[in-house]
Amino acid sequence: MAFTGKCSHANGSEYQLTRNGRGNKHEVDEMKNSAARPRYRLFVEGPLGAGQDVVLSDDQLHYLRNVLRLRAGDGLALFNGRDGEFSARIEVLERRRAVMRPLSRLRQQQEGADIWLCAALIRRSRFEWLAEKATELGVRRLLPLRSERSTGDRLRTDRLQAIMREAAEQCERLDVPEIAPVQTLTALLASWDENRPLYYCAERDRDAGHGFLPSRSAAVLIGPEGGFSRAEDDMLRQQKFVKPVSLGPRILRAETAAVAALSLWQARAGDWRGKPGA
Repeated sequence: MAFTGKCSHANGSEYQLTRNGRGNKHEVDEMKNSAARPRYRLFVEGPLGAGQDVVLSDDQLHYLRNVLRLRAGDGLALFNGRDGEFSARIEVLERRRAVMRPLSRLRQQQEGADIWLCAALIRRSRFEWLAEKATELGVRRLLPLRSERSTGDRLRTDRLQAIMREAAEQCERLDVPEIAPVQTLTALLASWDENRPLYYCAERDRDAGHGFLPSRSAAVLIGPEGGFSRAEDDMLRQQKFVKPVSLGPRILRAETAAVAALSLWQARAGDWRGKPGA
C-alpha cells in the first residue's frame, strides 16, 4: 500500500518516507553511511593504511579501557590529518598495550577552508573554550598573541592541543589545527604574508566594513578584553593587508567575537559554501 509518513533513525531523528515506503536516495545513502561509520573516533600520529597496525598512546589506552569500556574486537574510526579516515578494529586491549588494525578507508583526506585565527590571550579557561570552538568551526591554524591588554596567564600548549584534538574527533573533521608559538602583535605583522587578508574585528568602529570577501585563504584577528590599545590599533590600520570589519552594534567578549567572525567567514567564503574560496 502506497503511503507517505515519517520514521526514526537510530539516533532519534526523523526522516521522510516516500510513497514506496523508502526514504529518498539522499536520506537512504545518509543512513547507510551513518550505520557504517564507527561511533567513536581517534586521532593518531602515525601513518594509516589497511592492515597496518597502530599502537595507541597510554592516554588513548586509558580512554578506550576505562572511559569507553571497549573490548578487543570493537570498532573505531582513525584519522591522522594526512591519510583520510579508516574504520579500525581493536586487536589488543591490555593493561599496558592497545593496538588498532585499520580495515578500510571511510573517507579520503580533504582540505577544509584555509582560515587562521589570531587571538590575543585571555583568561585560560576562556581561551581553551575559544580553541575548542575554533576547531569545530574549521580553523586550520591558531596563532595566540600577546598584546598590551592581554590578561591571560601562561598558555599550556599541551593541554590546548589535547582540547583541539578531542574537538576534531567529535566534530568529524579529518585534521587537527596547528598551534603557533605565542608571539607579539608586532612580530605577527612583521612576518605576515600580504597575500592573506587579515580581518581585524574592530569594536566601536562604525567605519569598519561589514563583510568578508571570498578568498582562498584568510585570517581573523581578535583582540583582548577591552580591545587593542590605541597604538596597536593605529599600527594595524597602517597595514594594507589588514581589513577592519564590524561584528555589529554590541560589544562582544573575545571568545564570542571569534565564533561570530569565523561563522561569518565560513558562510561567506569558506567550506560552508561547498568549495572554499569559490
